[in-house]
Amino acid sequence: MNNIVKLSSEIANLLRKNKETVSVVESSSGGLISSALLSQEGASAYYMGGQVIYTLQSIRAITDLRIRELKEKNIRSSSEPFVLLIAQKACGLYETDWAIGESGAAGPSGNGYGDPAGYSCFSVAGKKEKTSHIYTNSEIRIENMEAFTKAALEQFFEILKTN
Repeated sequence: MNNIVKLSSEIANLLRKNKETVSVVESSSGGLISSALLSQEGASAYYMGGQVIYTLQSIRAITDLRIRELKEKNIRSSSEPFVLLIAQKACGLYETDWAIGESGAAGPSGNGYGDPAGYSCFSVAGKKEKTSHIYTNSEIRIENMEAFTKAALEQFFEILKTN
């Protein structure tokens, strides 16, 4: 967790310096991405809000799409297109410069899409967009949640540094 706190401090410094804002929509990281960003003093200057989406109802609330409509668009939860979509929606919903999206399978078992425990997709949307994924090869839930958080924040930090 210490690495995540240090990383979120560096992110917070860049966001404050650039007068930029961020929002988060996450799933298998369980709110840890938001928690890391909120752990920094002065978070209200850059963190505008977030959600943990963990059910079909919450997915519909953020995307305004039914699961059937997502399937018709060839988008499923725990995929790079899905996390980019939820990050884009978060930018609009919270009116932020940036948003982070995340979805996967924390464990100890996989998800309903066939992804194994330890698999997560994450994205950044806003001024630049990027998606990626991680596979930890672990069934230990909290370790996976921390790994997902760290990977998502590292990607965001790299984008902020080059922006």
